[in-house]
Amino acid sequence: MPSFDIVSQVNQQEVKNALEQANKEIANRYDFKGSDARIELKEKELELAVFADDDFKLGQVMDVLRARLAKRSVDARSLEPGAVEKISGDKVKQTVKVKNGIEQEKAKSIVKLIKDQKLKVAGSIQGDEVRVSGAKKDDLQAAIQLVRASVTDLPLQFINFRD
Repeated sequence: MPSFDIVSQVNQQEVKNALEQANKEIANRYDFKGSDARIELKEKELELAVFADDDFKLGQVMDVLRARLAKRSVDARSLEPGAVEKISGDKVKQTVKVKNGIEQEKAKSIVKLIKDQKLKVAGSIQGDEVRVSGAKKDDLQAAIQLVRASVTDLPLQFINFRD
């Protein structure tokens, strides 16, 4: 029975490379001279810690990071910025989580979306991905088009297409 998987994955090596490039650019930019602006990566949790001297510079650092991620084909929708925390003096820190995988609620809404369209396919949640199977390839392609058009807040990939 033909099937495919819907996943939301981020290439961790590309995130690391983009982070290193962003840190280099921040170190070389004139408006960041003498400031404590930097980005650190916690690899196990896949979290970024963005440090800056004030809120304005924090926004500038985030813009540099997004630009570097975009050049490395990492979707900016996979970033989930946290609250801005004040650390010593005027310095600020923001934790940015890199989303990897589809959350349960989002997976349920994708399966419901497929069922509501009455396509001749079945969706099932398997961990942090959704498997869609059906009798015909055309039905599966219609499901891909439906999900692509309907889910815009999360970068999705369609992998493991099997006949």
